[in-house]
Amino acid sequence: MCNDFSSILTVVIPTLDEEQSIALVIDDLKQQGFNNILVVDGNSRDRTREIAGGLGARVVLQEGKGKADAIRTAIPYIETPYLLVMDGDYTYPAKHIKELLDKAVKENLDEVIGARIRGRENIPLMNRLGNWVITKTFNILFGTNLSDVCSGMYLLRTQRTREINFESKGFSVEVEIAAHIASTTRRIGEVPIEYRKRIGKPKLRKRHGALIMLDAYKLALRYNPVFLIFMTASLILIPSLALTAYVAYDLLVNNVKHHVWAIIAVTGTGIGIQSTLMAIMTLYLKRLEYRLVQRLEEVKR
Repeated sequence: MCNDFSSILTVVIPTLDEEQSIALVIDDLKQQGFNNILVVDGNSRDRTREIAGGLGARVVLQEGKGKADAIRTAIPYIETPYLLVMDGDYTYPAKHIKELLDKAVKENLDEVIGARIRGRENIPLMNRLGNWVITKTFNILFGTNLSDVCSGMYLLRTQRTREINFESKGFSVEVEIAAHIASTTRRIGEVPIEYRKRIGKPKLRKRHGALIMLDAYKLALRYNPVFLIFMTASLILIPSLALTAYVAYDLLVNNVKHHVWAIIAVTGTGIGIQSTLMAIMTLYLKRLEYRLVQRLEEVKR
């Protein structure tokens, strides 16, 4: 018989037309001892709410639209110290939840992401590529070392979750949550998990990748604006180096002098190099700030 984790963890499942899979998800959770289940339904047109309620899950209607609004709707109903968000399409095995919870408790983390390491073939190729780009960009902007920031299974400390503004929409909520934790307490980690083939129609579209990237940029502007400004300015280095190569080639090969272009190229290269160095310095200063904040919190405790 599995332990009952109802007093410590609430499982939040945002749903929208998931009647084909929601029963499997709830049964999987209960077999692992997770009975405190909150289904936040985005006004499904099928029997999702009826099935979930019949299996003992608490069902509430979502306020607003999109996944971010679903999590915002769930927060007032959560009374446990931790919550876990997972999709209702049966892609995330409940057996991994204990691993996420153990890591959060033992390492005093505010967020633990279930990184989809096994079963990645079940993620469409374009989604895999987009997730890789978004995660790498996120790591650069926020100084983290995550491998799957867009995962749909993640455990959160409820107290920290209440601090988030939830300004993003839809599928960008995972990035916003991770950005908040990475920019405040830095107590964020991940656990490798399996990813199964989804049941039902996918809701993630190609345009969502661009929207998530845009939201990541906005979040970086909020949490680390100086770094983002210098990082953006450093992009001038690429065309400046190309222009420098062109001017040098024409001078050495064709003996043609481009005085104006040479000045522009040298100036742009100088600005790009300085901006790159300042961006790196800003990133390290931010990390130093995080370490100091963590040390102060340890002293307080």
